[in-house]
Order: sequence, then C-alpha cells, then structure tokens
Amino acid sequence: MHHHCHPKVLAPIVYPTKCCVQNFHDTTIVPHIHPSHTTNVNHHLYQHNHYFPHTESVVNEVANQHFVCPGDYPGPVPGPGMMAPGMAPTAPTPGVAPTPGFQGNNNMLLG
Repeated sequence: MHHHCHPKVLAPIVYPTKCCVQNFHDTTIVPHIHPSHTTNVNHHLYQHNHYFPHTESVVNEVANQHFVCPGDYPGPVPGPGMMAPGMAPTAPTPGVAPTPGFQGNNNMLLG
C-alpha cells in the first residue's frame, strides 16, 4: 500500500490588512428659507400756499372849530329875512345853545 503522507503545514504568514473603503451615499435635503418683504410707502406732500389779499380804504375826517369872537362881524351882515345859503334857522338841539353874535345853524356845545 502506498502510503500518502500528509504534507507538513507551517504556520501561516500574515500580511498587513489591506483596507478597502466602500462608500455609500445618502441624500438628505435640509430646506433653508430666507423670507423677504417689500413695503411700498406712498408719500404725499401737501403744499400749503398762503395768500394775503390786502384792501385799502380812505377815511376823510372833518373837524370844525367854533370861536366866540369879541366885537362885531367884520364883513357885511345879511339883513333881516335874508340868509346866506345853508344858514336857514333850525330848531335848537337839546344841550346845545346858540352862539351869541351868530345867526342860523351856528351852535356851540355847552360845557
């Protein structure tokens, strides 16, 4: 019989580990929201125009002075019943006495 010998097995020689990388990708969506807002501002300007219309008037003031003069009137004196224009006799005004030496509407306030 033939006798088979088993070969002799030595201790194994171990090499450094060869590293292999296998990449697996997964996609995740992260929403980033950037809101914006536009405010439309309507500006209205009121322009106030001021006008200053001006009117003008005239006032004519008249002053009268009455003097009691001593003696006779130096000019001609109308005779009885003859009056100069605007000199017609009038009724006496209450509180006003006729001026001595004058005829007609020459009255003087009493003080």
